[in-house]
Amino acid sequence: MVANARAKTASGFTRSSSSNPGADLCPASPFFDPSERFLKQTPHLLSLSGEPSRLYRESSERKVTVRTLEQMSKEALADPEKFWGEQAGNLVWHRRWDRVLEWNPPFARWFTGGLLNASANCLDRHMGSETKNKAAIIWESESGESRTLTYFQLHRYVNKFANVLMELGVNKGDRVTIYMPMVPELAVAMLACARLGATHSVVFSGFSSQALVDRVNDALSKVVVTADGGFRKGKLIDLKKVVDKSLLSTPSVEHVVVLKRAGNEVKFGPKDTWWHEAVERAPSCCEPEMVESAHPLFILYTSGTTGKPKGVMHGTGGYLTHLYATAKWVFDFKKTDVFFCTADIGWVTGHSYMVYAPLMHGVTEVMYDGAPDYPAPDRHWTVAEKNGATVLYTTPTALRMYMKYGDAIPNSFDLSALRLLGTVGEQINPEVWMWYFKTIGKERCPVVDTWWQTETGGIMLSACTGIDFVPMKPGSATFPVPGVDAAVVDDEGKVAAPGTKGYLVVRKPWPGMLLSLWGDDEKYKKTYWSRFAGMYYPGDYALADGDGYLWLLGRADDVLKVAGHRLGTMELESAFVSHKCIAEAAVVGRSDATKGEAIIAFLVPKEGVEKSDALRKEVVEHIRTTVGPIAAPDEVYFVGKLPKTRSGKIMRRLLKSIVSGDKIGDITTLEDGAAIDEVRQAYDELKKTLR
Repeated sequence: MVANARAKTASGFTRSSSSNPGADLCPASPFFDPSERFLKQTPHLLSLSGEPSRLYRESSERKVTVRTLEQMSKEALADPEKFWGEQAGNLVWHRRWDRVLEWNPPFARWFTGGLLNASANCLDRHMGSETKNKAAIIWESESGESRTLTYFQLHRYVNKFANVLMELGVNKGDRVTIYMPMVPELAVAMLACARLGATHSVVFSGFSSQALVDRVNDALSKVVVTADGGFRKGKLIDLKKVVDKSLLSTPSVEHVVVLKRAGNEVKFGPKDTWWHEAVERAPSCCEPEMVESAHPLFILYTSGTTGKPKGVMHGTGGYLTHLYATAKWVFDFKKTDVFFCTADIGWVTGHSYMVYAPLMHGVTEVMYDGAPDYPAPDRHWTVAEKNGATVLYTTPTALRMYMKYGDAIPNSFDLSALRLLGTVGEQINPEVWMWYFKTIGKERCPVVDTWWQTETGGIMLSACTGIDFVPMKPGSATFPVPGVDAAVVDDEGKVAAPGTKGYLVVRKPWPGMLLSLWGDDEKYKKTYWSRFAGMYYPGDYALADGDGYLWLLGRADDVLKVAGHRLGTMELESAFVSHKCIAEAAVVGRSDATKGEAIIAFLVPKEGVEKSDALRKEVVEHIRTTVGPIAAPDEVYFVGKLPKTRSGKIMRRLLKSIVSGDKIGDITTLEDGAAIDEVRQAYDELKKTLR
């Protein structure tokens, strides 16, 4: 874990005894330690003011040390079955397991022989305690609507909808596709499926009819649960129309349940049932179906490189064990917490840390239905202030967008209830990390940068504030959580030397891991287990520094090859954003006869910054200085926004299509179509001036 001891100086700051010169270049607390690597790329971080050491204070309850975390991790890796067996004791089991792990590489079955129910672990467990009458879900919309469901109300609602599904013929093992906006009923539908032992497949409501068809047909879903419509930036999204079109090509679907959300006019056919009518007449009690630990709880489709989506399949007992443990370790959940996770439930973060983990812990969660910048770029702060959010878990993409508008907007809100900040979804560059820490957290909230995937089920790399406080390094995912044997290896699969770029791998099975890909065991083996023998390979570059901290460096297949040099897009984009005038960056390559690939950069300047040739030259020089002359971009384009999906991911393939002159493909998940036009216009205008 942490190889180097740390000693306090007379000033109360902590200096590393390692050879890392970056640790001695600026004030550091026991929890703040910029790495040499990123300080070289972002020299302005050296002028950080303030004393982050007030972030944590030693108390009689917890010592400022890394020994507890390190010792816990060592014990977990020495006897993982004993360790994870202890963690599984946090769940409610109908029958205890016979074996902790059956490992037939690369297939893992956790807690075999055990019987449980996911819905009961989220809801029934609280019905005999004071949690019963506390808020479970606080729902907020972009238009200002709000609703609150207590644990008791959510429990009864889930029971009733489970009876609705049962009446429609849904049984244990059946698949149900859920295609809904971000409303409480989406969580209700998931938990109702789990209560029956049915496998839910949530499809992001921004996907097209064809994407829905592909996922329904692959899962052979019996029922589709949807809504008449939803709203995004004030515009109506006609979801029922999308479902109606998909029904022409989905023969397995027998029934469609429709929630009245938007009030738009819809066509009703023989397969359709109104949600509210069915729930009103349904009994309010449905006994949970006990399922085997490895029973598929859900299928969640992730994009594949060949066009066909991959159905990632997660079990029940192992998955819930991983979530319960990591939520406690990373977020240090307390009964008084108001947890605001900004993810859409259509993605795995929403499944794991908006539905299952918070509800198992009995905390109050905030669900937001809308865009982060509509009707104004303050929605997350508005919602957090209104509800007294104590933990905020969001994406670096959203933070970069907010950062573009400066500090005045977030500073106008009272965010003093926050005690912890988290990020998920992509690597966070140090500049954004510092803005989050200083502007949003006021230098008193730890920042946990979490790394994990749809396939891993739950958090794999992160600081664990619920176990111990460790020095923070802006941009680092810190360490593997206890019980996860992650490492950085070279091309031969051997552990890479500290500070050397390599491939992130996981060397032992963990409870949250996917069971397989739905209906395709061979693809599962080839995709994740064939690159390095006996090791799970997620496809990411990483490095471990001299203190054992892990740094994610982007997708291994997201690399530009310039004059024989391999440059990661994440590293380049981080360097661009480290410039004081740049809020967001996207880098793509274009074929070049001389160098192989030319670097093309699309940059979003901060609010109030003038787009000029002088700024363009300054940014290029900044890259030459911080990364090196080989990384100097061939072309730089300033735009007001970047094309992103509704989940906040930059659509780099669209940028690549524009610079390559290729046809732009499917854009059904694009957040704002105007972004494409703006990028194309900026590109065309600059090309004219260069002729």
